[in-house]
Amino acid sequence: MTGPVEDALRVAVHDLADGVRPAPDLAVRALGRGRRLRRRRRAVAAGAALVAVVAVALPFVLLRPQPAPHPARPAPTATATPAPPARPMPGPDWSTKPLVLPGDWVVTAGTFAGGAGKGFVLDRARGRYLTAEGYDGVFPAPVGALSAVTDKDRPREVALVDLARGTTRWYEVGRALSAPEWSPDGRRLLLTTHRLDHFGFIIMAADGTKRTFRVDEKRYFCTDYCDFTWSRDGTEVVLPQTGQSSSDESVLRDLRAGVRLFSADDGRPSRFVPVPGDPAGPWAWSPDGKLVVVQGQHDPLLVETGTGRVVRTLPTADVVWVSDDRLLYRRPYGARDVVLADLTGRELVRQPLPKELVEREITVAPR
Repeated sequence: MTGPVEDALRVAVHDLADGVRPAPDLAVRALGRGRRLRRRRRAVAAGAALVAVVAVALPFVLLRPQPAPHPARPAPTATATPAPPARPMPGPDWSTKPLVLPGDWVVTAGTFAGGAGKGFVLDRARGRYLTAEGYDGVFPAPVGALSAVTDKDRPREVALVDLARGTTRWYEVGRALSAPEWSPDGRRLLLTTHRLDHFGFIIMAADGTKRTFRVDEKRYFCTDYCDFTWSRDGTEVVLPQTGQSSSDESVLRDLRAGVRLFSADDGRPSRFVPVPGDPAGPWAWSPDGKLVVVQGQHDPLLVETGTGRVVRTLPTADVVWVSDDRLLYRRPYGARDVVLADLTGRELVRQPLPKELVEREITVAPR
């Protein structure tokens, strides 16, 4: 049974319901707001990741620490990581003596990458820096008084400059050459030849004598970045080997199966190391040979040489191992200080660079 009051109430409810119309764009607005929130979260995450990345422009690297687990709520009060001790800024007379870096390495050159321009090169005999100008590439040996130089007007040649004697001698090496790379002992130069009729590497001694070794491109398949580099002890040279599948995206490097090592004495293949990327040079290998830093398809990687296991990702593949547990790197932004770090990424010492070197690419070597 219903009474007049119930009937009136029912009529009022129906009238109110008939007056409510669905908002056709309600779902669109909700989805749009969801997308905006997701974009905002991605932007915040990307910004945080950018701030966290530390890379280098030379043979240096700082290992990125492993991500810390999320703290339980409520989160404890954050504490700032103390800055490492900073050495004083070099004075205006910095070029009158070797610039010693943390880890007891020195700056051997400061030049502009990929082109001619005024630079500096260390004259070890006099213990000071000389002006380097007029060459397209300057490559000081890690020890001794020699520097290799290149000139785009002499593409088939490499010159050896003896800073102690003040002599320059040009040597014809070949065509389609890579930039020269010194062996760790400073006695030999390694160049890759990319000629159409053959592929291989050239070893040139300090007296200008050279040997050319051909490498079978079909058997030792390499695409993308295919320059030979030295091993840590200078007895072998290293060539990246492309994997079975390569990247379809031009922004990505080709996938690597590992690196093939060849004897620097007779050019014969010696061994295969299953690391998924390209070492930047001899200093990318740890002194004990157990670890190597490579540029992977996506990221720079710290890898075990025996197994190819990736230990962690890194900000850069350009690395100098000062010891088995110490690395030297250069900050990519701001003043671009040089930093000594341990394998966890903890910074131990910072070294500011003089303003004349901040915009230049620097080369370093043991003191």
